[in-house]
Amino acid sequence: FKILPKGSPNFDKLNQQKVHNGFQELKNVWQKVKNMPLLKRFLPAFFFYSMGVQTIMLVAANFGEKELHLGTASLISIILIIQLVAIGGATLMSKLSEKYGNVSVLMAVVLLWIVVCVFAYFITTATQFYGLAVIVGLVMGGIQSLSRSTYSKFLPENIPDTASFFAFYDVTEKVAIVAGLFGFGFIEELTGNMRNSILFLTILFIVGLVLLFSLKLGQKNVSRNPDFYALENPEK
Repeated sequence: FKILPKGSPNFDKLNQQKVHNGFQELKNVWQKVKNMPLLKRFLPAFFFYSMGVQTIMLVAANFGEKELHLGTASLISIILIIQLVAIGGATLMSKLSEKYGNVSVLMAVVLLWIVVCVFAYFITTATQFYGLAVIVGLVMGGIQSLSRSTYSKFLPENIPDTASFFAFYDVTEKVAIVAGLFGFGFIEELTGNMRNSILFLTILFIVGLVLLFSLKLGQKNVSRNPDFYALENPEK
């Protein structure tokens, strides 16, 4: 320890100041978001369906092990399938969004996530789980890239601090992960059955879908009212 540099007496104060500045910046972004009608509608929808998406990504292997008693080799294969299919899924969703618009495709993808949850609730065999992995991979890659793309499209072009807005987006996603995992684990602990937690995820996706529908209606209002502060028509 003799060769270690001496600690700075102001180290803790500097860290506290950085944390305070970080929270203050996020607060400032939120105040700006309140004046962006479309972005204000998109973020709650993103939060709810992200809770479902991120939780599924983190507990999928655990579900296969606990509920279907799959071995390590099978679980690794399933994870690889999801990752590989996700590449194609992201490309497919990008093509579809060019034709139908981001929000419309997002609504379709969230609807597919609801189907995934319903199917997962009744799944009983490894073969079914492999099939489900393909669908999960397809919608997983698509929803992540499409969500960030949609968020960026709703940002005003002349905004100077885009980095702060994307930091806010990332924090929203991280909070969604914590909330989703907590809810999933709490229900499993309360009921003793992981399948009941899937119902919780289904509800999250349904709420996200309803909020996306509200966003879709908001876009129509924007197109009829050009003075409304938002992108005039982010969809084709």
